[in-house]
Amino acid sequence: MAKEFTGTIKLDVRDSVGDWDAFLPDAAPKGAPNVLVVLYDDTGQAAWSPYGGRIQMPTMERLAKDGLTYTQWHTTALCSPTRSTFLTGRNHHANGFATISESSTGFPGYNSHIPPENVPMAHLLRDAGWATFWVGKNHNVPIDEWTAGASKKNWPLAQGYDRFYGFVGGETNNWYPSLAEDNHYIEQPYTPEEGYHLSKDLADQALKMIRDVKQTEPDKPWYLWFCPGANHAPHHAPQEYIDKYRGAFDDGYEAYREWVLARMIEKGILPEGTELTPLNPMPDGTFSESDRVRPWDELGDEEKAMFSRMAEVYAGFSEYTDAQVGRIIDYLEESGQLENTLVIYAADNGASGEGSPNGSVNEGKIFGGYPDSLEENLRQVDKLGSPDTYNHYPTGWAAAFSTPYRMFKRYVYQGGVCDPLVISWPAGMKARGEIRNQYHHSTDIVATILDACGLSLPESYNGVTQRPLDGVSMRYSFDAESDGATQKETQYYEMFGNRGIWHQGWKAVTEHGPVSGRGRFDDDTWQLFHTDVDRAEAHDLAAEHPDKVEELKALWLDEAKRNLVLPLNDLQIIGNPEDFETFLKMEFHVPVPPSGQYTYYPGTSEVPERSAANTHGVSYKVLAEVDLTPQTEGVIFAHGSRFGGHGLFIKDGQVVYVYNFLGIPPIYRIAAPAPTSGAHVIGVDFTKEKTGEYREGVGPLRLHIDDQQVAETEIRTVLGHFSLCGEGLCIGYDSADAVAADYAGSNFPFANGEIRKVVFDIADDAYVDLEAHLAAAMARD
Repeated sequence: MAKEFTGTIKLDVRDSVGDWDAFLPDAAPKGAPNVLVVLYDDTGQAAWSPYGGRIQMPTMERLAKDGLTYTQWHTTALCSPTRSTFLTGRNHHANGFATISESSTGFPGYNSHIPPENVPMAHLLRDAGWATFWVGKNHNVPIDEWTAGASKKNWPLAQGYDRFYGFVGGETNNWYPSLAEDNHYIEQPYTPEEGYHLSKDLADQALKMIRDVKQTEPDKPWYLWFCPGANHAPHHAPQEYIDKYRGAFDDGYEAYREWVLARMIEKGILPEGTELTPLNPMPDGTFSESDRVRPWDELGDEEKAMFSRMAEVYAGFSEYTDAQVGRIIDYLEESGQLENTLVIYAADNGASGEGSPNGSVNEGKIFGGYPDSLEENLRQVDKLGSPDTYNHYPTGWAAAFSTPYRMFKRYVYQGGVCDPLVISWPAGMKARGEIRNQYHHSTDIVATILDACGLSLPESYNGVTQRPLDGVSMRYSFDAESDGATQKETQYYEMFGNRGIWHQGWKAVTEHGPVSGRGRFDDDTWQLFHTDVDRAEAHDLAAEHPDKVEELKALWLDEAKRNLVLPLNDLQIIGNPEDFETFLKMEFHVPVPPSGQYTYYPGTSEVPERSAANTHGVSYKVLAEVDLTPQTEGVIFAHGSRFGGHGLFIKDGQVVYVYNFLGIPPIYRIAAPAPTSGAHVIGVDFTKEKTGEYREGVGPLRLHIDDQQVAETEIRTVLGHFSLCGEGLCIGYDSADAVAADYAGSNFPFANGEIRKVVFDIADDAYVDLEAHLAAAMARD
């Protein structure tokens, strides 16, 4: 609200009195704290050293020794939904984030657009005098706003943040990320050969933002939301950090579960007597088979070695990123800011089971609808974590790092929702190095920050009546005893049809796995756990307390209606054509021009894959109008990376088109001598004549120069997507990781000639492979 002008205005300025205070923004209260929130991805409680795990996290341990470690802090089971609660303090369905942006549907709780009645906290902090920064992952931009030309009203700057630097989407290549700054996409500043890694870059940018504020407004507090790519796949880390863990996981994930449970009890994270739940705790037919864990003793020696190495890479990735957070903490201490900085260090959901029972050296195969080959994976073991792989560990490690709980990410059992959280604020809490057992949830973070900053949610913001916060402040726990009662009463859960509710120490969960395609929700079996005494949810008490089950079922439905949870969606996107078609009708669609043609120009930003001309599973033509000289070289168009993509370029006097089928040899290549001068049309034409074993498109590819066919070969094409996100379509250069080895290490810009335009034509083939496209959409978390 504008301030009242209290000066004096006369005809002559000489007789007038100004009032600068009417126009200057509010200053934060004297002594107001800085706020640093560090939010990792895909990390179960049992992974990290402060909780007893083998992954060393020195910075987190340092903060824990000077702060508090929470044993019963919970999330939504998935990244975008949890992150939406960090933005607003409201439940994820109420934010429109029942799921990730890419799998949004046209229902109130599922549309990925935060409504105006849920004002993001950053607006309140900025209005009250804080500088606000968001660095790292942003998985809360609606899918319809990913492109350069789309509205930016749901990008960070419009959500209350002064600055943003990071990536948009569920994941990115940590060696060759797809980056955005403020409201536009940018190229990465330097290469892996020059020392680049995303975690390091993000810490550099965060430090720069804080220093920029402190050198010009030294008394102004700041809020920084620091969201590294870790620990989401791809798991990438410098070799020295990976090697630190050589042999650390050779005993296997089942032995790790036994080992770490004892450590967690010893450290006070879990009470004495906590029991280990089964490795595969759900009955057959109630969950997706891709979430099953293979027993360690049934693996071959080579498989064990590969699975162990995958865990080593994950561990190195985590510790390396913690070291980058440590650089921020060191600076805060050196500059005298750490004492009055509220630091919240957490993860957004349980360990990820999305690597399947066998793990993967190229997670892109999942999005491309193509299975991993054990033989191919074994050949890549020594390259895991490097730019040559896009790896993810198997489900066994997801279960191990979520010990002792049932299941992992996406499930609303504790394995998916009970996560690590450390809070440190030397100037604002009396306790040091203690454990807190109060039950809390990610919706409570905003309430806690506002409380610590002396702020409250207004009844109205920008003329819109606000929905009350769904969370409660945790500040009482900063000085409370570790066994004091929680101030949280109730928390519902729902993810992809898997339902649960916690209320006053009891929790009910449906035996109905996410994305299972079961439907028939009225027939669900509800399990009951007394979490005050059974943290692991090891003992189902439903048969002993049927009245309690009915009470919690009714409470869940009340909460579901209040939070826009309905309709439930457990559509099975793999193996069920009816479900595929149902979901396809609901998801967001980029309008296809009536001509079937898309025209692109040089000098533009990359086009996100979900918004670019769709060449997956269809016949297609690409025509480029170019002016050439004898010295012309460079990329005409490129889409994807070494892990899957295609591109057209000129090099060494040759016009070359490559189709990289998910990084699997051989790379399809077709070439012909390039014209040496003048205006020409260079094109490729793929005709899908049949489908392969995994429904990949197979058929002839022809290369044309003007009206002449100059080469032909047979190729197969990807049905799903080249990547989860990023690696979009580029005209006149290749962004990030190169599609073709011919120009690896460079984006190979088009030079000594001119690209007038590039036209993609899919008009002759409207076929879309539903299974592959929907699998890719739903896998994006």
